Amino acid sequence: MDDRAISAAVKDAVASTHGDYGAAQCGIGFSVKYVNAHTGIIFLRCPKTSYRLIWSALPFITSIEKRGVKIPCFVNCLHVGGTIRTCQKFLVRYNTRQLHRMLPTCKTQGDKAQVRRAILCSSSQMLKGEEEAV
Repeated sequence: MDDRAISAAVKDAVASTHGDYGAAQCGIGFSVKYVNAHTGIIFLRCPKTSYRLIWSALPFITSIEKRGVKIPCFVNCLHVGGTIRTCQKFLVRYNTRQLHRMLPTCKTQGDKAQVRRAILCSSSQMLKGEEEAV
């Protein structure tokens, strides 16, 4: 996935859902800050005054077009935060919860060990982020 393709899909969804007003609001201060194609996580940054317009248009995104190919997708809001830092902290907690949910479904000991290492890694990143904040 590409941040420009995601940005275009979000802006198109806002414009089709909220018209010219939504398109104008989305054009001011909107950006894609983080994209992870493996986990499907995207950070969107927008002004506080227009986040509800963007939030309400996200379910209407059914595909993202990249190089002429439409990639089907589903966009859901997991968290709304005031700063990128709070969103990063949320993402670490969210990933840790997801890994804990994956652990019982692992079939081999190697898979379980890999998930446990990922949990420890994400927990250490969270502690490191808290130490830097102090």
